[in-house]
Amino acid sequence: MNYTNSNSSSILKDIILFAVRVFVGFAMLSHGFPKLQMLLEGGKIEFFDFMGLGPQISLILTVFAEFVCSILLILGLFTRVSLGFLIFTMAVAGFFIHGADPFEKRELSLVYLSVYLLLAAFGAGKFSVDHMIEKRKRASDW
Repeated sequence: MNYTNSNSSSILKDIILFAVRVFVGFAMLSHGFPKLQMLLEGGKIEFFDFMGLGPQISLILTVFAEFVCSILLILGLFTRVSLGFLIFTMAVAGFFIHGADPFEKRELSLVYLSVYLLLAAFGAGKFSVDHMIEKRKRASDW
């Protein structure tokens, strides 16, 4: 058996997962930060009420997903839980908010959705806080 190829492809996979997590996390922060500012300004909030909870609660949930969960994604902390919120938010954006719009308007949210689904399938990788926590748990089980 050639362990070198297997080990190097595993490291490459983890590097790619890390790079994608960090890039997509920071990219989504650029969408979440303006919404956080809108929330903190305290003025009248006009925002899509996607679950009938009111525009303010909808904005708070969106800020949580796009801002807080993006930071968690960058760190690789609670990755799959964070991705659940991000996947839900991008599905709402792509299929409901922009559902009747031309593809060009929906495209970005659907690209984010696709990347989030891939990350959910493959996990955070070795270069993540989740991995460090799991590694520490396994060590203490001995």
